[in-house]
Amino acid sequence: MKRVSAVTVRKRIVTVFLFGLLFFAIIDVRLGYVQFIIGDKLSGMANESWSRDIEFEPERGNILDENGEVLAGNVTAPTIMIAPRQVENPQETAERLAEILNIPVDEAYKAVTQDERIIRINPEGRKITDKQEQALRTLNLKGIYLAKDSKRHYPYGNYLSHVLGFAGIDNQGLMGLELYYDEELSGESGSLSYYSDAKGRRLEQLADVYKSPQDGLNLKTTINSKVQTIMERELDLAVAKYNPDGALAIAVNPKTGGVLGMTTRPNFNPENYQEVEAEIYNRNLPIWSTYEPGSTFKIITLAAALEEDQVDLEEDRFHDDGDIEVGGAHLHCWKSGGHGSQTYLEVVQNSCNPGFVNLGVELGKEKLFSYIRNFGFGTKTGIDLQGEGNGILFKPENVGPVELATTAFGQGVSVTPIQQVMAVAAAVNGGNLYEPYIASEWIDPRTEEVVDTFEPNLKRRVISESTSEELRHALESVVAKGTGRPAYVDGYRVGGKTGTAQKVGPDGRYMTNNHVVSFIGFAPADDPEIVVYVAIDNPKDTLQFGGVVTAPIVGTIIGDSLRAMGVEPREDGMDKDYLWPDQPKVEVPDLIGLEKSDLMEYMTNLSIETNGTGDYIIDQAPKPGVKLEQGGKVRIYLSENNNSKKNNRD
Repeated sequence: MKRVSAVTVRKRIVTVFLFGLLFFAIIDVRLGYVQFIIGDKLSGMANESWSRDIEFEPERGNILDENGEVLAGNVTAPTIMIAPRQVENPQETAERLAEILNIPVDEAYKAVTQDERIIRINPEGRKITDKQEQALRTLNLKGIYLAKDSKRHYPYGNYLSHVLGFAGIDNQGLMGLELYYDEELSGESGSLSYYSDAKGRRLEQLADVYKSPQDGLNLKTTINSKVQTIMERELDLAVAKYNPDGALAIAVNPKTGGVLGMTTRPNFNPENYQEVEAEIYNRNLPIWSTYEPGSTFKIITLAAALEEDQVDLEEDRFHDDGDIEVGGAHLHCWKSGGHGSQTYLEVVQNSCNPGFVNLGVELGKEKLFSYIRNFGFGTKTGIDLQGEGNGILFKPENVGPVELATTAFGQGVSVTPIQQVMAVAAAVNGGNLYEPYIASEWIDPRTEEVVDTFEPNLKRRVISESTSEELRHALESVVAKGTGRPAYVDGYRVGGKTGTAQKVGPDGRYMTNNHVVSFIGFAPADDPEIVVYVAIDNPKDTLQFGGVVTAPIVGTIIGDSLRAMGVEPREDGMDKDYLWPDQPKVEVPDLIGLEKSDLMEYMTNLSIETNGTGDYIIDQAPKPGVKLEQGGKVRIYLSENNNSKKNNRD
């Protein structure tokens, strides 16, 4: 029998001990690694495998006008969430869902029996109605949840549709401001997490975990809803009257570049955008369309000539015999036979093409096109909307004498309406070209605190203040004494310019009896608060001239908008020259306190409507001093006693 020495035994014991120590050290290290290094990760994985999440969409931020009126908001519209493994009676549940959502039973049955943790029925179960919500709450079906959700609501309907745009079923912005500022408006989703076993059954003993959604920021804009409503009304009337191929209107604050209003025809309801062709909602005409501007472009030529001391409007004269020859081409005036001898101020008032050709030729190609580019034509303005066009200018190498001449009166170049508006705003605001913008402030929806502000962006100075002042005077005379007379507004100093542009057909030739007629106006002429541009594409059954069609529309928009903006009327503007068959308006006299027998002398130019009985006039409408068209109606209120408001005031 082999003897084992004590030394060997001790060595074996030590070896076993060391191996055991090493083994337990490895276990301890592994346990420490799992516990302290990857413990959170493993716990999260286990938590994820047991938990089921119901997502809650955040409230999309409201879009507001400059006074806080809601232009785009939200209304509650819950979404149905189904946990199939919690459904106790699939057939009955499917039948109930099918009845409420108006879908086939087999489609509902397929949804409630899917091998998924959480599903939604698209699109019928998304953003359901109040009636559907109430029906589901009454039934209280197992495994059927109602997740908080909302859908976009536009309280003004079709108004401002191309600017606001719309959001899709997932509340993602798809067009307009909704798309441009989608990230800030969207917010962050929240969730309700509950725990379930391997078969998907809810573990009631474990508490649910709720993460609240973070709502999107509210966007305050530069839009004035009163001005916008006036513009929408006038464009609706124009469409009904002229049945045009299209129409647009823009209003901006020339002192900042902020857009006060913008509208397009045809338009659409953002809540039902699927009901119209994509070409309707994809075409925001004020920033997208490009066309020859016509005579409204003469403002730029005039500004350049004045800035370069090329012309004295009062002293320099031009004789117009009906056409002018440039480079072998004869360019005609709109008036057959021409305007004869006239000052250059009259050239502006008469919108005389040969006179502006002469200004362009004297300026020369380099100077004229330098001003045109400096006023922003040929490049995007940078407005915060998608789809803006560049416009088209002649390449310098392609500009000959004829191209220079036609450009001077707005033919042969292509511009966007927003370029036109911003250029004219710069011409009349003292010479400052601003970037147009609509977003004004970001506001926290909970605290209502302003978290960010958009400041006006001055691009550059294009002309001097003195040139701008002279230009305003000339354009005010266009409205008082020239082709823009239909835009004249009693009590407000209005300046502006007509435009009648030929359209190019598919064959590359100018079309006949098919024009874009326009007018751009501003007021008050000495200190402009608003610039308004209206363009009507191919108005029917009328003379296609800007002075006939669009000038009166712009005049109405400016007059009503200034009153809505609180700009007080004044009587220091130019008097309007009336041409047959137009007649001067009649100022309403002060009739209060007079006897009924005194009315005869006032009835030649005004129509009197009486209310009440008696011999004394105690009140009237409209008030004294208001100007009415010849034959306009004045209402008077009679009484037996002479207790008129005038006497009461005295």
